[in-house]
Amino acid sequence: MTQASAAETTRGTRRVELGTVVSNKGDKTITVHVSYTTPHKQYGKIIRRRTKLYAHDEKNEARPGDVVEVAECRRYSKLKTWRLVRVVRKAPSE
Repeated sequence: MTQASAAETTRGTRRVELGTVVSNKGDKTITVHVSYTTPHKQYGKIIRRRTKLYAHDEKNEARPGDVVEVAECRRYSKLKTWRLVRVVRKAPSE
């Protein structure tokens, strides 16, 4: 087993999420809302939730309204632990 294949087997799979860009005001940073549904703890009703992720966008290519794919990665700053993988769908331009 080579050094590269040993590193690949020990490293776990990275989480990948699909979300909508809500802000790109920071330099090389985007804010992404990821929506999900979960049952209420007591009543069981399905409720919609969302979480806010800060992602690294090296080329500043994502715009608000775009649907993007982000992946977990090393820590870039205090809050930024995700990186932009690709822009899935561009927002309609006005």
